[in-house]
Formats: sequence, structure tokens, C-alpha cells
Amino acid sequence: MDRIAVVGVNGAGKSTLLKIVTGQTDASEGKATIGASIDVGYFSQNSLDVLDPKLTVLEEVHSRVPNSSIGYVRNLLGAFKFSGDEVEKKISILSGGEKSRVVLATILARPVNFLVLDEPTNHLDIQSREVLLNAIKNFPGTVMIVSHDRHFLREVTTRVFELDRHQLLVTDGTWDYYLEKREKKV
Repeated sequence: MDRIAVVGVNGAGKSTLLKIVTGQTDASEGKATIGASIDVGYFSQNSLDVLDPKLTVLEEVHSRVPNSSIGYVRNLLGAFKFSGDEVEKKISILSGGEKSRVVLATILARPVNFLVLDEPTNHLDIQSREVLLNAIKNFPGTVMIVSHDRHFLREVTTRVFELDRHQLLVTDGTWDYYLEKREKKV
């Protein structure tokens, strides 16, 4: 199970690469093909915009998996730190971090095996980052992630894709191994 950190300077094309991989946009050259048995869950920097402000947290997540029981949805929300009456909060009154947790819960409510996460720790408090970190560590599929959160990357990375001057440089290894290797190049 790969945990791929996608890195590069601002403007290098990290978010664009994720959009190409998830089929949100076409590549200007070449082609990205996802295997037939791959189910993608995509968290973009605009994901919070897809939430319906009129719904409650429970209604929003249940609407994404309508064949699931309320108990299943409540358990899932509990894993994302929504318990008791918190599931009855309207989306419109949630903080940015709470909305991020709802979106992540909606993504993980479906049986995906490839998570693509673009800056998922933005807006998250420390506790929410830990919830996401544990979810990623326990996720049974592949994860591709763009993040500026070095602690987060250090905890999960097994490969690094570095975008550098229109090239993709791949390093197999942990975040610390990647940094060590990069230091030796300089």
C-alpha cells in the first residue's frame, strides 16, 4: 500500500497532476489511465463547496451512501469526531475543519481503494489532523497526497513524487529518506 507524497514548488503543477489522475482535467500531453478495479476518492481544495448548507451532518453523509443504515453513518461520523447531537448540526454553521471532516467521511463512506487528497489538512485543528492521519494509516488502499504538513508526510509517506521543471522524479522510500537523498544532491 503506497502512501505517495506529491511535492514541488508552488505552481509546479501538484494540484493539476491530481486532477489529471482523478479525471477532473485532461493532460496537455500524454495520458493517465486508472485501472478498471480502482475506485477513487478525491478530496480537492474545493471539496467543501460540494456540501449542502441546508442539511445536517448526518443527512449529508447519509445522502452519499443512501443504502447504508443510520447506525453505519453514525459510526463513521464518530470516527471523524462527530458524536451525539453534533451529527444534527447544519453544515452551514460548521467550521472549515468540521466541514473538511464531513467531506472526508463522505469519501470514506464509499468503498474506495485509491484516495487522492489535495491539501486535506488545511483548516484542520490538531485533533482533526490526528483523526485524518489515523484514517490514512489504516486505509487499505493507495493514497496520493499533496500537503505542506511535514509532520503528516513524515508519518505516512512510502514514496515521493517530486514535480521539478516539468519532470516527475520518483523516490521510493520514506519522507526522511527523500529529504536525505535531496540534501546529497545539493
